[in-house]
Amino acid sequence: MEKRRIGRTDLSVSKICLGTMTWGQQNTEAEGHAQMDLAFERGVNFLDTAELYSIPPKPETQGFTETYIGNWMKARGNRDRVVLASKVVGRTANEWFRGGRPSKLVRADILDAIDKSLARLQTDYIDLYQIHFPDRLITWGANPTRIGTEPAKRAEDETPIAETLAVFEELVKAGKIRHLGLSNESSWGVMRFVAESDRGVGPRVASVQNAYNLVNRTFEVNLAETCEREDVSLLAYSPLAQGYLTGKYDHGARPEGARTTLFDRGQRYETPYAAEALLAYNELARSFDMEPALFANAYVTSRWFVTSNIIGATSLPQLEMALASAEVRWTEEMQKAVDDIHQRVGNPCP
Repeated sequence: MEKRRIGRTDLSVSKICLGTMTWGQQNTEAEGHAQMDLAFERGVNFLDTAELYSIPPKPETQGFTETYIGNWMKARGNRDRVVLASKVVGRTANEWFRGGRPSKLVRADILDAIDKSLARLQTDYIDLYQIHFPDRLITWGANPTRIGTEPAKRAEDETPIAETLAVFEELVKAGKIRHLGLSNESSWGVMRFVAESDRGVGPRVASVQNAYNLVNRTFEVNLAETCEREDVSLLAYSPLAQGYLTGKYDHGARPEGARTTLFDRGQRYETPYAAEALLAYNELARSFDMEPALFANAYVTSRWFVTSNIIGATSLPQLEMALASAEVRWTEEMQKAVDDIHQRVGNPCP
């Protein structure tokens, strides 16, 4: 499988990254191991996880996903062949990460997070350690399609970006992480991290992990320009819009065992007019004689500004289809048809 470099680092990763957030609730440890075996057999070398996982977040299953990955790497003896990415939570009122208190991007909390993740992953280092979401009070996903009627609120105790970067510098020097990444960030956030590191504070940001799919192209254009000029790689998550771009939820269907059916957490993809937009893309895929999931994944992987497409699956057949998307030849005809729909519907699910 084609490999692409992350930012200015020496990390060379497959254009498909295996996402892992379902392991621990929707998937058992054995199923997670089977997914990793298949993905690596097909040329994937890149895993993405987080201290938050599994999803949906709850104290009873927090950290399970990292534990499963750690057990797999130990059993296979392949840590040196895995590019491993994990994440520290940003500002959250959930108290189970830090043993009974809220968490922020301050030194004590970051050090606590990395040591716990390393123990669960049974490794001495993480290749790409990402800030899961900012310390700032911002909309989840960081790129709404319109601004509110008042300025966004700011926390009185907002952690300065330079302060957070200084902690990541400690982690690099200690050998616990190799590189820093962001997630769910805005253009302003990316540039502030870059500006601080350019003046000598902390490691330089290598990547940003944001949602990107047919119904959420908000990475275009401002973030795309920022990242291209600053050599910050996009690691695109949610290429299937939490399954809504597979067609299984078309016309209001709620299949047994599907994520939205189980957890009722699909509100990001249930906004006004979203159903019509999702159906249009799913029907477009079928008009090209492709399964909607294959089409949607192939679209994301084909974008010049996507370094790696973080795919997710809860079954091996789903994973097979996601991996197959790496071999799809994306055509000008497909792109024109996608852009025609986007011109009508915009980004209904930012």
